[in-house]
Parts: sequence; structure tokens; C-alpha cells
Amino acid sequence: MSVITRRRLIQGVAAAGLAAADKRAARAQGEGAWPNRPVRFVVPLAPGGGIDFIARTVGEYVSRQIGQQVVVENRTGAGGTLGMDLALKSPPDAYTVLITNDNAASAPHILGLAYDYTKELVPVINLAWQPQVLAAHPSLGVTSVAQLIEYAKANPGLGYATSGVGTNQHILGEWFKRESGLKLDHVPYRGAGQAINDLIAGHVRIALLGPTATVPHYQADKLRLLAQSSVKRAKVLPEVPTLEEAGFKGLVLEAWYAAFVPKGTPPAIVERLNSEMGKALADPAMQENFTRGSMEPTGGSADELGKLARADSEKYERLVRELNLKTN
Repeated sequence: MSVITRRRLIQGVAAAGLAAADKRAARAQGEGAWPNRPVRFVVPLAPGGGIDFIARTVGEYVSRQIGQQVVVENRTGAGGTLGMDLALKSPPDAYTVLITNDNAASAPHILGLAYDYTKELVPVINLAWQPQVLAAHPSLGVTSVAQLIEYAKANPGLGYATSGVGTNQHILGEWFKRESGLKLDHVPYRGAGQAINDLIAGHVRIALLGPTATVPHYQADKLRLLAQSSVKRAKVLPEVPTLEEAGFKGLVLEAWYAAFVPKGTPPAIVERLNSEMGKALADPAMQENFTRGSMEPTGGSADELGKLARADSEKYERLVRELNLKTN
């Protein structure tokens, strides 16, 4: 073997060794060393709603557990899809975590997107659930769904507020319209916080929103809650009937709140996130916080969330088709 050939062989072996070392270092950096800087929780709706509450409550606990700051970033717009797109396109290093609700399952179908978030994002953990509630401003003078229907038929042009176009609340509103025979105008906002402010002010007089935004005002007698959209009454609202109890059989839509990360995130980090968030959900103080926020903690594995999200995506696809929902 010539001197030149031997030198090239040695250089090749050395280069291969360095490449392998780089891969091992990258793997350690991505998995074992995570996290070594702040972690961002992306919330696709404005402050004041259920997603924001969960992100900040869980984020504070996780921050203490992992020894790094968790920064909550509200990225609003387009029915929550701007925030979800941001997470979708972020590096798969678990420094960007999407905290969202089942809008991830509904928005792709109602907005006609070319992709489905429940398939493009990696599930981490189901954090909580709650119903949506049908709320009315006291000036309407209604205390039940039946009275609301009677009022709306006598006073056409009533608008209902939601957290945005393409949200589960939007689908629930159109579903309720079909079943009740009412003609209601959809008034979308950029999150529950903005919607609830206008509802309290009387600029819009009915809304479909989550309990996190509505219950404090209901308890202060500034709102009336006419119905909730769950199979059974939520613990925080034992006196509020379900839509099924109000006579709308099968009109059920329960919102889940969950964490997702970009596709390609190392499984070890997904497991770590699931574990840390699971610990948060099991903590008695955290459970008390959830109760105050009108949430019921869930937990479970990443696979369980994935199955739930995909099943809801199929359900929303069917509802959007049956209700002939349009974004314009």
C-alpha cells in the first residue's frame, strides 16, 4: 500500500469516527441533555380561555420539574391555525410544544386545509377536558334553551360568539342551529378572552365558549349559562343541564386540551414530556387549580391521545360535511 493510499485510508477512518461522534453528541444533546434552555409553549388562541389557562398552569409546574423556564406564547389568528402552523413547522427538538384543544381536529376540515394536525403532529399527553357552554347576556331575559329559541325566533338576527372560525365552538354552533331551526349569525373572535369581554359588555348577547372563560362571570351573576355540551354534567356546573337534557338528543361535543410536538421529535423526549406533564396532573394542588379553572384533568399515554385525536378528526370531518360548513 502506498503512502498516499494509507494516508487517505486513515483520513477516511478518522472522518467516519468524527461523524459517528457527532451523531452521538447530537443524540445526547437532543435527548439526554434536554432541556438546556427555555421551552416555549405555543397557545394558538388569545389569553383568557381554557388553552391559555392550561398552558400557564401546567407550564409553571413543568418549569420547576425540568429546571428551565417555560415561556407561554400566544400566537393567534385564523381560528388558531397560525399558532398550530408555527408548532408544526418548528424544529423537532421539543423546545416548541403546542398546547391546544380539539380545534386541531376540527380546523383542518372546516377551513379546507391540505393537512390534518392530528396526523402531522406528534401527540404527547391529553391534559384535560371540559364541555362547551351556551351562555346568554342577562338583557335577553332567558334562563333556558327553550326560552332562547323562542326569543331568537321572535327576534331574528341574533349573533353567537365563539373563539374563532374553524373551532369546535363554531361547529357546535352550526350543529345547534340545524337542530333548533334557528337562524343565528356566527361572530368569531381571536380567542375566548376577547369574546367574553364583548359578551359581558352586551355587544354580542349569546356565545358558545368554554367554562374557563364563562364560569367566573356566571358566578358573579353577569352571565346566564343555559346548557353544556357534554354527555353528563361537568363537576363544576352540576346545576346547568346538558343540551341532551334540553331536548337535543346526540348533540354532544366535549373539548379536550392536549400537548403536541413537531414530527421527528425524539421519542425519549416525548416520553419525558408525557411523564413531567403527567406528574403535574397528578399533583393535588394542580388538580385544585384545574377545578378552579373549570377543567377536569385527564392524563394517559401519548398513544391514547393519538387515538382520541384521530377519532375526533373523523367525527369533525363528518360534521363539517353534513352541516355544509363554509368559512366565508
